Amino acid sequence: MFWKNKSVVVTGAGGFIGSHLAELLVNRCKHVRALAHYNGRNDEGMLELIPKSIHKEMEIILGDIRDPFAVRNLVKDCDIVFHLGALIAIPYSYVAPASYIDTNVLGTLNILEACRAEGIFRMVHTSTSEVYGTAQYTPIDEKHPLQGQSPYSASKIGADKLAESYYRSFRLPVVTVRPFNTYGPRQSARAVIPTIITQALTGGPIYLGSLTPVRDMTYVKDTCEGFLALAQCDKAIGKVVNLGTGQAQSIGDIVEIVGQILGRKLNVKTDKKRIRPKESEVMKLLSDNSLCCQLTGWKPQVTLKKGLAEIIKYLEKNLDRYKISKYNI
Repeated sequence: MFWKNKSVVVTGAGGFIGSHLAELLVNRCKHVRALAHYNGRNDEGMLELIPKSIHKEMEIILGDIRDPFAVRNLVKDCDIVFHLGALIAIPYSYVAPASYIDTNVLGTLNILEACRAEGIFRMVHTSTSEVYGTAQYTPIDEKHPLQGQSPYSASKIGADKLAESYYRSFRLPVVTVRPFNTYGPRQSARAVIPTIITQALTGGPIYLGSLTPVRDMTYVKDTCEGFLALAQCDKAIGKVVNLGTGQAQSIGDIVEIVGQILGRKLNVKTDKKRIRPKESEVMKLLSDNSLCCQLTGWKPQVTLKKGLAEIIKYLEKNLDRYKISKYNI
């Protein structure tokens, strides 16, 4: 009943997680306004891949969170804002760090200020486990120190602190959701799981960087359910809350599981272009998700093996969307 009469905004709806979240919200809310990044091709990103029956129920807007005027209009007359719009690729942040500040820091400031000015009922700000850097202890809880190990993670730390400041300074009802690595259908080739599977499905060697980093992988539907649970939780206001499974595997382990599902051993080769700078690579991310479980009762439902099997089915049908022979930073 909480969602039935709510009007919501999803920024970053043209992206991987954002498109899944917007799709999920259509079946629960009165109105969904989905923001995809403006471009001259009228390309709605991943929103174009959702079922047409759901797509037609959304109000899709092409815009840019870096423009405060556009953002103010975007959130008008809405109850809840899910802010997922961001530049997220870590390798590209080495090449174009200023664009990450513009989008992730100043863009978030625009969203926060618009939500404050419009008296939004709830804002859900999206963080990332990358802000923790290489784990000083595991599992990582919300009190773990923050470390800017890449320009991307530094920009997200800045955005998170702005959200904290708007809660403390203006009592903006904002929840900061900190997902650990999310995977699932529609994810781009810049992410490691589609990188592994698309190369495996075409029979070639699997070109990767380091196999030793450890990640806590959450299936996208579980991540989206976590967003919804925290959005309606009054006790989460002003807090940072982790979303993860509490289990982690190395990149090498994930390659092994993919090979098991496909029924063959995968040939892995090191590609030096894909290896991140030594002091920048985050070696281990393993979540403590107990706060989210305590506040909302949320628990991830999809095991890694089941989730990987689902992605393999999806990618088998959509290989033509991926430039497999080209490294995507």
